[in-house]
Amino acid sequence: MTGSVEQGISQTHGNTHILHFLVRLPQPMETVWPAFSTPDGLASWFTPADVLEPRLGGAVALRGMGSGRVTAWDVERVAEYTVEGGGRLRFHLERNGEQGAALRFTHEFQGETESEQRWRARFERLIEVLEGGS
Repeated sequence: MTGSVEQGISQTHGNTHILHFLVRLPQPMETVWPAFSTPDGLASWFTPADVLEPRLGGAVALRGMGSGRVTAWDVERVAEYTVEGGGRLRFHLERNGEQGAALRFTHEFQGETESEQRWRARFERLIEVLEGGS
C-alpha cells in the first residue's frame, strides 16, 4: 500500500487562511513521527529546522517560514509550531488500520504566502521519503 494525500480543504476567515489535509500513510506512527518532530525529518521533505527544541514552549525556527515556539507537543501524536510570519502548523498523527498512520494537518496563516498546491506537493514528497525514495 502506498500513501495518499486526501483532498485539501481551504477556508478563509477575514484575512486568516486555514488549510486542512488528511494524509494516509502505510507506515506506523512511530516511523512517521520523526518526519515532523526532528530537524532531519523536517528537512527531508519540508524545510530545514534551524532550531527545534522538542517540547511544549520550546524554540523553533523553520527556514522560509519564521521562528517562534512549539505550541503543542504530545510525543508520537502532535507537534504544533507557531512561527512569526508563517502562522500555526499542526501535525496530528492517528492510527490508521493495523499498521498505518493518518496525518491530520492544519496550517493557519495570514496573507497569501501558502497554497493548497504547495502543501500537496510537500506531502507527495513526504510519501516518497517515507517509502524510501530520495
